[in-house]
Amino acid sequence: MLRVGLALDPRVEGEILATMLDLGHRVAWRCHDGAELDERIGAGTPVDVLLVSPGVDRLSAELIDLADRVGTRVVALASGESERRHAAGLGLVDIVLLPVDPEELDRAIAPLDLGGDGPRPVAQAAGRVIAVWGAAGSPGTTTVAAGIASELAARGRRVVLIDADTYGSSVAAMLGLLDEAPGFAAACRLAGSGALDVEQLERIAVVHPSPSGAFRVLTGISRAARWTELSTERVATTIERCRAWMDDIVIDTAFCLEADEEISSDLFAPRRNGAAFAVLGAADRVVEVGAADPVGVTRLLRGHAELVELVDPSRISVVVNRLRGVALGTGPAGQLASTLSRFGGIEAAALLPEDQRVVDAAVIAGRSLRDQAPRGALPVALRRFVSTVLDQQSTPVRDRSRRSAGGVRGRRARSRSRRAE
Repeated sequence: MLRVGLALDPRVEGEILATMLDLGHRVAWRCHDGAELDERIGAGTPVDVLLVSPGVDRLSAELIDLADRVGTRVVALASGESERRHAAGLGLVDIVLLPVDPEELDRAIAPLDLGGDGPRPVAQAAGRVIAVWGAAGSPGTTTVAAGIASELAARGRRVVLIDADTYGSSVAAMLGLLDEAPGFAAACRLAGSGALDVEQLERIAVVHPSPSGAFRVLTGISRAARWTELSTERVATTIERCRAWMDDIVIDTAFCLEADEEISSDLFAPRRNGAAFAVLGAADRVVEVGAADPVGVTRLLRGHAELVELVDPSRISVVVNRLRGVALGTGPAGQLASTLSRFGGIEAAALLPEDQRVVDAAVIAGRSLRDQAPRGALPVALRRFVSTVLDQQSTPVRDRSRRSAGGVRGRRARSRSRRAE
């Protein structure tokens, strides 16, 4: 028997109340406005599940955060598409469309299986975490992260691409995915309440379809103001859960590494860049991306000095993007190698050529670089980097009898190319 709170539209409350009682659950309280609801949740009147109509006067990000803190699971009962989109936009994944039959509703509010004493699966190698980071100035971090994910997936590996950029997430836009419900924020929220497992990750993630190898995506927050949802602890826990789920976890990481020194004495204060610190701390390999022009190289050298204070240099692979003669003059590769070695003691693992035509075409079509132009200069250079650097440090591919990345449990992604058809 569950203790249930109701914050429903009066038009559906009576029916849902009767259903809850028929199913043997206890309705602890009912309320009809946002202020009363916040008071009920925060005043120590505990419920296991809150059933809420996702109107703007009831469901908010603040309410969801409050419910997370007290251990109450929020399930939205949406009476239409606008309410569903509002709930999804707040990162809520437990959404039921009305009308719903009693059995389906009972399954929707059933306690999440957090593991028990039953037989455990045979242990497998933990997934590898690859953080893709670059200094300020848009050096192409997201392009490189998406390219790495697609190349690894093409090798038959189970891959998830995570958008952990708390300043300007762009993975969904680049791959033509719907981002109305930020998957990474939803995963972090479940991690904060101790409810995140492989089954939940399968449900939250979207699939980026590809003829060469599909991969999963946990999309990023839609507004930078939502950074508080990605706390250091939640991000670290989510990454650990992903290790048990995928062979490779590729994470697009925010540029800023400022440590908030003025509030460091407060152990409970949220850190603006806590997500980036958590990702870099968990990474087995950090791919540092810089731009091949005078400004980009300067930022790369300064950013590298910050990065090596947080990450062992042996775990860093430097990739310089958008190499072109017009920006560096004659012999750009040699000039770049000399500058990085002289001023930073850096040896770049890869030099990626400028290929804006292919990048633009891939973004418009919602495809990976590999799928858009498999023989293009940039995809070939990325493939060579993955083969020479990342393949040498990979964990064994997991048993393929498990669900594939394109399995029915994941939310199938709609790309712009498919919608255009």
